[in-house]
Amino acid sequence: MTQDEAELLAIKALQHLAGDEEELGRFLALTGLGLEELREAAQSPDFLSGLLDHFLGNEPSLLAFATAAGIDPRDVLKARETLSRSAGGF
Repeated sequence: MTQDEAELLAIKALQHLAGDEEELGRFLALTGLGLEELREAAQSPDFLSGLLDHFLGNEPSLLAFATAAGIDPRDVLKARETLSRSAGGF
């Protein structure tokens, strides 16, 4: 998966998250971010990688997103790995 594809998938994940008020609230509580900080944070591969971690750590959320996006859930892991490499992770 390319960097651009991984970023696009993560942005779709953020859009999906934004459409679920309860899940968005949980994510914001876990990250300590406010709504106003999301736009700036979304420009960071570290944030996008962490966002995908959020889905990977919660199977119902992962499956709901994958179904809504019409993707294989394993694509989320591939995107996360791509973003982690660009952010200096493993």
